[in-house]
Amino acid sequence: MAKGECSSARKMKIGFPSTPRRSELPFAVGIPALIWQVLFFYIPLFLIVISSFLKITEVGKIEGLTFEHIRLFLTPTYLKVILASLLLALSNACICFLIAFPLAYFLAFRGRKYRNIFLFFLIVPFWTNFLLHVYAWFYVLENQGFINNLLTNIGLISEPLRMLNSIPAIMIMMVYYYLPFMVLPLYTSLERFNYTLIEVSYDLGGSFTATFRRILLPLISRGIKAGFFLVFIPSFGEFAIPELMGGDKQMFVGTVVSQYILGEGTGSLGAAFTLLSGVFLIISTIFLYILLSKLLKPRVRHG
Repeated sequence: MAKGECSSARKMKIGFPSTPRRSELPFAVGIPALIWQVLFFYIPLFLIVISSFLKITEVGKIEGLTFEHIRLFLTPTYLKVILASLLLALSNACICFLIAFPLAYFLAFRGRKYRNIFLFFLIVPFWTNFLLHVYAWFYVLENQGFINNLLTNIGLISEPLRMLNSIPAIMIMMVYYYLPFMVLPLYTSLERFNYTLIEVSYDLGGSFTATFRRILLPLISRGIKAGFFLVFIPSFGEFAIPELMGGDKQMFVGTVVSQYILGEGTGSLGAAFTLLSGVFLIISTIFLYILLSKLLKPRVRHG
């Protein structure tokens, strides 16, 4: 046996691997991200939960635990705020899906020659400041904005329509901002989809509705769920868009949390409302996940 082979066999015998384990490399690379997540997400979240139950005096002394902060928000007024935020998030997710699905379908199957250009134009708004997007829509929706001037010039209206500081203005901005979060997961799933399955379904006499419902949707269900919750969850706690486009006429979870957190001596109340609204969000997310799983589950007709 050669000298090198003897040395290698001796190392293996005493327990030293000849090469590093490749399975440990991804974990080592992900350690900085894990530390970052613990420091700036889990620890602040833990502090929010703890401060929701702390009874603090006016001088800043902790006297003990209390449920008064949570009980304060279990009233119809604040429950309506949570319900309004859930409806806003659900409406935004549904509208984004209705717009994003045809677009993602076109990019995946029909516009492959120009899909890189379309994807570039889809992502390029993220390169600019968010407030710039909001003020751009101000110029479009205001009384002397683009839409009102266009409708007035062609004679459809005689007085400007009041579109700002309203729920439609909030929805327009929400859909505009969150639409890419729905398009990209759908596009990824559709790009991996085998289009010949649709052609086979048509050859076997399947209608468009049956093919769409029993073949296409179940096989891209992961992309639909990913896009839906990427839009639904952040939309629930959205603060800037309702504040800027709604004009404080409608209260949502984000606006209530910001008022209490930024208020003087009301931080614990803001933490309590954040915790309570988070519980409602988790319950709603689980319910919607079960509902989507049932709706997107493939149905096989026997016999």
